[in-house]
Amino acid sequence: MMLPARLTSQVILNTWRRRHHGTCYSNLPSLSSNYLNNQKKNVSTHHQENSPPSSLLSPPTRLDATRKRLFSLSAAGIVNSAPAPMQPYLRLMRLDKPIGTWLLYLPCTWSIGLAADPGCLPHLGMLTLFGTGALLMRGAGCTINDMWDKDFDKKVARTATRPIAAGEITQMQALVFLGGQLSLALGVLLCLNYYSIALGAASLSLVVTYPLMKRITYWPQLVLGLTFNWGALLGWSAVIGSCEWSVCLPLYFSGVMWTLIYDTIYAHQDKDDDIRVGVKSTALRFQEQTKPWLSGFMVAMMSGLIVAGVNAEQTLPYYATLSTVAIHLTHQIYTLDINKPEDCWKKFVSNRNLGLLLFLGIVCGNLWKERRDTSLQND
Repeated sequence: MMLPARLTSQVILNTWRRRHHGTCYSNLPSLSSNYLNNQKKNVSTHHQENSPPSSLLSPPTRLDATRKRLFSLSAAGIVNSAPAPMQPYLRLMRLDKPIGTWLLYLPCTWSIGLAADPGCLPHLGMLTLFGTGALLMRGAGCTINDMWDKDFDKKVARTATRPIAAGEITQMQALVFLGGQLSLALGVLLCLNYYSIALGAASLSLVVTYPLMKRITYWPQLVLGLTFNWGALLGWSAVIGSCEWSVCLPLYFSGVMWTLIYDTIYAHQDKDDDIRVGVKSTALRFQEQTKPWLSGFMVAMMSGLIVAGVNAEQTLPYYATLSTVAIHLTHQIYTLDINKPEDCWKKFVSNRNLGLLLFLGIVCGNLWKERRDTSLQND
């Protein structure tokens, strides 16, 4: 009677181990109280080792962090949180990469700031209006650029995912979207005086033809500068009703030189692809002589800003800020590594802070005028 009992206990143990471990073992030991106790301890340890971490049983902190990122107010976060059908259009207008909008908007702020009455802050309504216009016109420019460059973009890894090149948006859909952006931008322009409306409309030819320049000349960055800094003329005319050319032209010239600096740096990221695809840029034109060229553009930019400041009767804070801007540009050019795309990108985006710094200097210089005038009256 003992043999069947032992066999029965082995069958029971074998079944029990298959259920708890999922594996059938041979040469099972005899069933004893010590052995069963050891098996219970092993099973308990096995379940503890394979049980989920306590962090998963507690409130989901990782999920909360993900939700926070989804509701982020960053440009990329806004695009990623938008409805899926809208996202290709938002990426087409580069809403997820706002640096271009900043670089288009900042010359407008300089001009609006210089046009403010002595001792007064810049016109807030104009700053808001031009900010909206910069967002729309930068988006329209990117749409035009991608429509022209669809075939080029497909051949470059960095641009192959752009919505038109990737096939997310057709040329016709992009054209309709472009019409919507330009219509909204026209609505913004019509809020200005007649002089500014005519002046703003004159820039449209530059917006449309700029993307073609890289096929024709090694100086497309110059054409971009002429396009991107039109706000240096338009901001003053929107506030005053006409342009004071002794201020606006030097300011415009400085903005063009600034664009040649930052966009040449930007172009060095893509120079290998540009050679392969067959497009031109100042990065390919200057090559190893880039830094001397950029230094020359910096001198020209600073000279124009000094002339604009003198003619606008700017004060000490403005010129102190120009010194800081010159130091920033010198460091930017001196430390630039044209053969490292990540360094080129870092230097490129730092120009937003440079533009904001110059705007701050203009505002403080204008507010200083009241203090100077008051002290003269007291004397």
